[in-house]
Amino acid sequence: MPEVSAADSSPVVAAFDFDGTLTRRDTFAVFLARGLGWPRFAWALLRCLPWLAGYALRLVPNNVAKGRLMLATLAGRSAAEMEDWTSQWLAKDFPGQLREEAMARLAWHRESGHCCVMVSASPDIYLTQVARQLGFDALLCTEMEAVGEGSARHLTGRMRTPNCHGEQKVVRLREWAAERFGAAGLEGVMLYAYGDTSGDKPMLRLARYAWYRGEPWSE
Repeated sequence: MPEVSAADSSPVVAAFDFDGTLTRRDTFAVFLARGLGWPRFAWALLRCLPWLAGYALRLVPNNVAKGRLMLATLAGRSAAEMEDWTSQWLAKDFPGQLREEAMARLAWHRESGHCCVMVSASPDIYLTQVARQLGFDALLCTEMEAVGEGSARHLTGRMRTPNCHGEQKVVRLREWAAERFGAAGLEGVMLYAYGDTSGDKPMLRLARYAWYRGEPWSE
């Protein structure tokens, strides 16, 4: 593991992407399928096919295609349903999905007293519990819009924040760092970053130490 020099008193932050970096595959589609059941999930995919196909052909932006899928699958779902979906997914689909090498990196950062942040495009409706379970200090992700109070609270199917993907990961990380560390923000910390897709590269470019698909990376 890289050593942090004793002469460098800057706070150390480790920013981890989730899907494909800490896990072996994408989790959002599986989460939706677990909650809806495969027949209803397949029907939702069929309804969203023009946008999903457009995204695959790079004709439709990621946030637009994802937004249509979220609207088709999550609109009107209650907070209680989301808790139930998360519990089922954690019990039936999550075990065995974590990458050992990535978890070893996370364990090293935690044992070293570094501030660990999950930065993911997946939504807070299940990542809040995952980040807590894995011991992260902060979670920066796509946040879903909800209306109502108490037991009547439900999702609209729309995103409350921009999709936390690509440059949005940089925006969110900078905002968080400014709030956590003051005016110096990210410039006042030693940043480690971990990702696995092109959508993570803007975040990796900020880091002093970057890993892409498990290997040291520079660009």
